[in-house]
Amino acid sequence: MPIKGLGTDEAPGAPHRTPLTIAKAVAAVVAVALVVAGVWDAASGSGGATARSQLTLIAPASAGGGWDGAAREIQQVMRSEGIVNSTQVLNIPGAGGTIGLNEVAQMDGETQTLMMMGITMLGAVRVNSSTRTLDDVTPIARLTDDYDVLVVPADSPFNSIDDLVTAWAADPNDFAFGGGSLGSVDQMIIAQLAQEAGIAPLDVNYIAYSGGGELATSLLSGTIKASVSGWADFSDQVEAGRLKALAVSAEEPVDFIGVPTMKDEGYDVTLTNWRGMVAPPGISDATRQELEEIVTEVVESAAWADALERNQWTDTFLVGEDFRADLAEQTETVNEIWTDLGY
Repeated sequence: MPIKGLGTDEAPGAPHRTPLTIAKAVAAVVAVALVVAGVWDAASGSGGATARSQLTLIAPASAGGGWDGAAREIQQVMRSEGIVNSTQVLNIPGAGGTIGLNEVAQMDGETQTLMMMGITMLGAVRVNSSTRTLDDVTPIARLTDDYDVLVVPADSPFNSIDDLVTAWAADPNDFAFGGGSLGSVDQMIIAQLAQEAGIAPLDVNYIAYSGGGELATSLLSGTIKASVSGWADFSDQVEAGRLKALAVSAEEPVDFIGVPTMKDEGYDVTLTNWRGMVAPPGISDATRQELEEIVTEVVESAAWADALERNQWTDTFLVGEDFRADLAEQTETVNEIWTDLGY
């Protein structure tokens, strides 16, 4: 699969890396490690403080992304509802969340940290051959689902998914698709759609972007012909008439999106972008239960219900053993997808 771009850290078309830029990149990684170490040391030396008194929420992505937005919504709910006395959000971006995963996996026994994660992290673990997996952390809860849509510019000749697939199949290498970081649910959906359309997934011309804003800009400029990403990334542009949505990746039609599902259009692609939370490894059952109770209180609050409505997220809350079983199933599904794609 021809792949351009550098995922979540660098936009497509980034300049060649000189020794100076490499040095800056190394310095950035070291800086993240020092910040994480400082947070961990502060929590460890807090004189018996618990997650109820002080909690760090790690967003393994840059500010403004989906994981960051979810972490900050959770932080606000914890504050407004008095669930946790003091919370902070720490961004550790890179490689589809696997850099953050690596950091959290090394915080053995740390009791005052939660990290955002989701289906994209499962794909990134596989695509990036990460030495750390979700087996190296403690699952806490699944929170929400977000729906991906297939969009094209408003002046595109494609008015249905069949129109798009016909042109795509004629010359896959010349048909540039855009989506999120390598291994993301966006890339998985595009690859599955290719399979359904009889296009070899390895022939897909996929360009990875760091956010929805860049995707919309690339669509409008003609850099890419189509994109798959979360509805929230495109809703404003669709409503303004600059982009048009052709289909949604969901089991059933989504009222607030108002386009057919890929499945109803004859393409059995139903992945959703779900998000959840994990804790470091090595924590006690009592600590795990406390973290589960904290997240449960967030989800059951009126403030969280408001956040779901504002962000157009679907509540798919699972906690404890239910989430652990779901995570095992999701991991198996994602690994099967990437095995089919040759990873």
